[in-house]
Amino acid sequence: MKEYELTVLIHPDLEADLETPLTKVRDIIKNAGGTIVREDNWGKKKLAYPIRREEFGVYIYMDVSLPADAPLKISNIFNITDEVLRYLLVTVNEKARKALAEQQAQATEDATTDTTKE
Repeated sequence: MKEYELTVLIHPDLEADLETPLTKVRDIIKNAGGTIVREDNWGKKKLAYPIRREEFGVYIYMDVSLPADAPLKISNIFNITDEVLRYLLVTVNEKARKALAEQQAQATEDATTDTTKE
């Protein structure tokens, strides 16, 4: 299983009952053989340009683990799903993720060192 980052742009009219389209997205991932590691709702935001005559969209970010054939299956289903305006499915760059974690650890270490000096 390979790790991916999935960002889904949900139709803004579905914001009142967001659980229904999210359940559909989760089921698509699980039916393709994947698992959701982490999910984050970024909320409703204004789009840079209209998509299907919509000015806003609800952003959902997920870290997912998928088998090799799953990205194509997921893409084919998302392309015909009305609730999803756009999606972005990219592989995780392990080197960048590790470097970011080290950078955050160093920043935390520096912050605790600064407070102990005072």
